[in-house]
Amino acid sequence: MPRPRCEQISLTDTPYYHIISRCVRRTFLCGQDQATGKSFEHRRQWIEDRIRLLASLFAVDIAAYAVMSNHYHLVVKLDPAQAESWSDDDVLGRWTCLFKGPLLLQRYLAGDKQESYELAQVAEFAQCYRQRLASLSWFMKCLNELIARQANQEDGCTGHFWEARFKSQALRTEAALLSCMAYVDLNPVRAGMADTPETSEHTSIKERIAPRFDLAQAVREQVKLDALLRFDVPVKPLLPFEGAFADREQPGIPFALEDYLSLVDYTGRAIDPRKKGAIADTQPPILQRLGLTPDQWLAQSTQFEALHRQQRRSAA
Repeated sequence: MPRPRCEQISLTDTPYYHIISRCVRRTFLCGQDQATGKSFEHRRQWIEDRIRLLASLFAVDIAAYAVMSNHYHLVVKLDPAQAESWSDDDVLGRWTCLFKGPLLLQRYLAGDKQESYELAQVAEFAQCYRQRLASLSWFMKCLNELIARQANQEDGCTGHFWEARFKSQALRTEAALLSCMAYVDLNPVRAGMADTPETSEHTSIKERIAPRFDLAQAVREQVKLDALLRFDVPVKPLLPFEGAFADREQPGIPFALEDYLSLVDYTGRAIDPRKKGAIADTQPPILQRLGLTPDQWLAQSTQFEALHRQQRRSAA
């Protein structure tokens, strides 16, 4: 018998979870429909951009993702401490990037003068929204519901787009986290959709190797509300790799990115008889395929944020 969602998510056990959501009847509603020949590939970009928008607004970090033709995978880290550190105005600004909110809240954000009892009600709204912005269920609701509405509107139909609520799996050890991330990043290779991880579209490993420097613009284009103009929400990058294990608590992934790439490359070469694809043995090691020496890769991975800002400024 399925367990309630509140029993499946326990931050005292682990903040990391593997999430899966599938299209109804597992049809290719985000890929090439084999029956009609119609392509829905553009919907994969819808999902990827929506994931990054919600990660920027919620107290949820994305460690890995892969958007396939009829399902998607997420590896997330829940961090309620992020939400607790936000001011009430921060919380209200983030929430109104997604929803208008009650009229009382709209008046408050517009700067209208309010009585003390109205301000008390606004504070109650902020506390409610703070809890929601730290909730995995609300994160998934805001992700799946909008994609379903967009797809149904495009198809001119009604009904379910996703076959059920999302499935979640707790990742309680570092080994479970890394193996799950590698599994997610290798999904397109295993499905025969890509030859190598770095050429697999709509995956976190491709974003880590070749970041999208127009990501901020892509995220902001999804939000048409005036609230975003008043509250500049920064686009949150993927959860970073922090290197070897340390005695202190590490907010990022306790593993070196270079080692993770080698792990994914090694795992992808193993032939699984149940899957269509694998990385060919004739392919050189991944750093060699990327045209980088270990020293170059180390510099690029350790200075990622600075390079990210520099390339965005030069592109502007």
